[in-house]
Amino acid sequence: MKPSGWIALTILAAITVWGTVFTVDQREHALRFRFGEIVEADYAPGLHFKFPFVNNVQKFSNQILTINSPQEAFLTEEKKNLIVDFFVKWRISDVRQFYTDLLTESRAQQRLLEIIKDDIRAEFAKRTVPEVVSAERRELMFEMLTNARRAASEFGIEVVDVRVKRIEFRDEVSESVFQRMRQERARVASELRAEGAEMAEQIRADADRQKTVIVADAYKEAEILRGDGDAKAAETYANAYNKDREFYSFYRRINAYRNAFGAEGDLLVLDSDSDFFRYLNESESKQ
Repeated sequence: MKPSGWIALTILAAITVWGTVFTVDQREHALRFRFGEIVEADYAPGLHFKFPFVNNVQKFSNQILTINSPQEAFLTEEKKNLIVDFFVKWRISDVRQFYTDLLTESRAQQRLLEIIKDDIRAEFAKRTVPEVVSAERRELMFEMLTNARRAASEFGIEVVDVRVKRIEFRDEVSESVFQRMRQERARVASELRAEGAEMAEQIRADADRQKTVIVADAYKEAEILRGDGDAKAAETYANAYNKDREFYSFYRRINAYRNAFGAEGDLLVLDSDSDFFRYLNESESKQ
């Protein structure tokens, strides 16, 4: 055989061998077809074989892909227009189902945008502007993600995340929204002030109650101590009286003199024979 024939045969053999193998990267899904019909879909990463001219292979990414939506207007419950844009993160979960229903990634992106827009339209229509932009934002995102996952799973797609990036108001909506937000903030501030005043009143009332209890307890204790003191004093006086009645009488009379003449300028008019001056008279008699 001529050298040119060997070369041609070698090239043909190389092409034939090359046509029998294909590789699957870990970032890819692969489908093997036979005359246009899917015969294998679950390929692990690595080297695989096929029949040349009979089988062909098509690959799709198994990584997380992102779709950024254009801005679009959606109506709220009050029929107010809001301009919204969002993004979707998704990946192919069932490549056989994905190819059967959608064929290409571009068609998948278009279908996902339709699903998310329908969800936003339905969720916005049930909410007011303040609920959409603030109070129920997290709940709204959760509802959108749940609905999108349920709808996309029918096409072999897993929706990883859905987020509203920006919500803008048309001019006729802006002032109305800001006014309602100001009113809401004023209402919350008023409630907080009222709660603070009520709490302060409760604290004052509790302090007054504790003060009353403490004073009453102190007065009670003082009365008990005073009673004990009076009882002990009476007992002491009684003991002294029983031991020496004459001295006890003298002691009491001396205290009476001290109390009667304790302050300068005091004047007491009594008969000199009064019993009050008994001990004074006796003292003078002894002298």
